[in-house]
Amino acid sequence: MTGWPNSIGAITLFVEDLAASKAFYLKVFGLPVVFENDDSVVFKIGATLINLLLISQANELIEPAKVGTRDAGPRMVFSIDVDEVDAMCAKLTGLGVTLLNGPMDRPWGIRTASFCDPSGHIWEIGK
Repeated sequence: MTGWPNSIGAITLFVEDLAASKAFYLKVFGLPVVFENDDSVVFKIGATLINLLLISQANELIEPAKVGTRDAGPRMVFSIDVDEVDAMCAKLTGLGVTLLNGPMDRPWGIRTASFCDPSGHIWEIGK
């Protein structure tokens, strides 16, 4: 298996409110919808599909594992490179997004800020 893994094809995020999540991703990321049905909405970031799947449909996908609830706390962070962290923070707050933290300089040499989507998935921007 030469070159394995070489990319992430899709990330599926479990969401409680598909309409609210879709509206958030359209407004905040400005991504076009590439697929949609009653249970999911799919966007594309670069070559990676971001699938927002209703939590009620998630059990079938991950059985016998159980779907965690939002109040259990975050278990991952998605990081996006941006050209200018402070400018992007201003844009995000202008869109009504509440930052969890930042912008701040991290000890490992990058400037970051974080926010979450309506289902509690955390996104970090950094440069």
